Amino acid sequence: MLSYTAAVDDRDMPRYRACFADDVEIVGFGESTITGADTWVASVESQLEAFSATQHLMSPQLATVSGDTASARTDVQALHVLKDGEGALFTLWATYLTDFVRTAAGWKITRHELVIRGTQQTS
Repeated sequence: MLSYTAAVDDRDMPRYRACFADDVEIVGFGESTITGADTWVASVESQLEAFSATQHLMSPQLATVSGDTASARTDVQALHVLKDGEGALFTLWATYLTDFVRTAAGWKITRHELVIRGTQQTS
């Protein structure tokens, strides 16, 4: 999860893509579920165009590992500096619920859900 958020904040899309299984399921980031890592990464890259900077502050993960699968709860505070808002800041408080599978290339996200706790925008 730390690699996931560092990649977003650094705009490192190859690193971000490497976090996901090819058939990842993404839930809660919009009205519909997104399936597929390439589709998801392209969507995130497009969404990041609205921000001049982001910073994701992560809590320690509450993780459960069972063989080659795992799940984690990670609380996040995500700060987004809006490009068109002369320093306007959008803050998100949320919880990530994430499932993983161990592969030859390391742990990959197979399902990722965003549970929004609150938002605030300041100018």
